[in-house]
Amino acid sequence: MAPDHIAHRLHHHAYVVIDQEATRAFYEDLLGFPLVATWCEVENVRGRERVYCHTFFELSDGSALAFFQFADPTDESELFLNSGVSLNHVALATTAAQQADLASRLTEHDVAYRVIDHGYCTSLYVSDPDGLTIELTVDADNADELAEWQRGVARVELDRWLAGDHAPNNHVRGGAPSSTTGSGALANP
Repeated sequence: MAPDHIAHRLHHHAYVVIDQEATRAFYEDLLGFPLVATWCEVENVRGRERVYCHTFFELSDGSALAFFQFADPTDESELFLNSGVSLNHVALATTAAQQADLASRLTEHDVAYRVIDHGYCTSLYVSDPDGLTIELTVDADNADELAEWQRGVARVELDRWLAGDHAPNNHVRGGAPSSTTGSGALANP
């Protein structure tokens, strides 16, 4: 990271949930992210006073995934993002051993997931109880080389694609999803 970047690291990614306990069980008990803060709040959010509980589950760099549950179901329905049909997801770096361990835990708990070799990384995708897709990613062995190549062509490739040339440029991509388990295949990312 260049020292002049305004953003030093992710602080947190926030998401509205329906059931904080189901969320806690998924992130803390199953994925292993410790619950490190719970803020119970009453504040003006988007023009209305709202009562909510805001939880934070820590990542190893000190950043967090954060979740809101509102006391009033109308607040929840207004502010909840239905991710079931969306490509929205949070991608987190991990190691191959940790990814394999998680796959074993998900299989043990009959939780659906899939693994895709993107070439530049291998990703395990799993959806939380509210439909937010979490991607746990292991960089390819040559990730630094690939990143250097992409930095050199990123703008040219974007301009090419925007001009209508939609030919793929991922020459390192693997094949179809390498595994699906649990109660069924994920519909996306």
